[in-house]
Amino acid sequence: MDLVGACRAFVSVSEYGGFTVGAAAARMSQSVASRRVAALEERFGQPLFERTSRRAVLTPFGRDMLPVARQLVQAADVLLHEAEAVKRKPWRLAVPGVCSTVGLARLVAEARGQGFTLDLRVAAPPRRRELLHAQQVRAALLAVPPDEARWAVPLGLAGAQDPRVKRVYLETLRLGRATTGPARRIWIQPEDDVPHIRDPLTRLRDAVGLRPAQLVAAPDLTTAAAEVLCTRDLLLCTPAQAEELALNWRPIGEITLSRGFALAAAGDGNPQHIEARLGDAVARCLGADTTGEEAT
Repeated sequence: MDLVGACRAFVSVSEYGGFTVGAAAARMSQSVASRRVAALEERFGQPLFERTSRRAVLTPFGRDMLPVARQLVQAADVLLHEAEAVKRKPWRLAVPGVCSTVGLARLVAEARGQGFTLDLRVAAPPRRRELLHAQQVRAALLAVPPDEARWAVPLGLAGAQDPRVKRVYLETLRLGRATTGPARRIWIQPEDDVPHIRDPLTRLRDAVGLRPAQLVAAPDLTTAAAEVLCTRDLLLCTPAQAEELALNWRPIGEITLSRGFALAAAGDGNPQHIEARLGDAVARCLGADTTGEEAT
């Protein structure tokens, strides 16, 4: 038996003094209201109304039960109202700063189409993890190694000049005796200044004989891009970023690097329902595929 629905019928019929008007006020048919009240009377083992041809008059038992039934209906209404309010409450999500404005806007728009609102917090990898642990966001797109990633995007080197090669080898940046001009640098933007990207690149730098100063962690993408645009330096970035900056992108010859992302929820939350509903939209925002494998 639908106890709340039965009590709603009981309260409405008692307030309007009849099944026809009371049922209409409760937005149900007269037959449904009658069945629900009858089921409630059967459950209680006592009649709630004395029925006449024109009116439904509360019995003494019905008068005693009415205040409790009214409280139950009111509590159910409050619960339903709160549930709707919670569904409308923005879903706070920490996202990488490398996502484009268009990509983020489309992600928010698609979420609205799925029935919920995203409140995005753009932050660097360490800050996204801090926001998650402090439960200042409900979930975060964390930077993780590719083998732990739900989404992955390939990284390579991009410069203002066309290298006219299929791959850029770091060893070609080594200073030789005949080299003139300043040493060419590789700029790492904040999103890639994480151990699983920075450390392999640092080891490769040392292995091929580059100077420590030839690998630079930039404070932001704008600074790094400006240096690359006015020098022969290179930017560690994705193909999409290189295209946006009008740079020539090539994969690294000696090593394969990629950004990996995984969605994590704060506390004991489960992000799987968000992945299921917005997985493809998140992939498009990141410039990744939908399988967690590197894009080609």
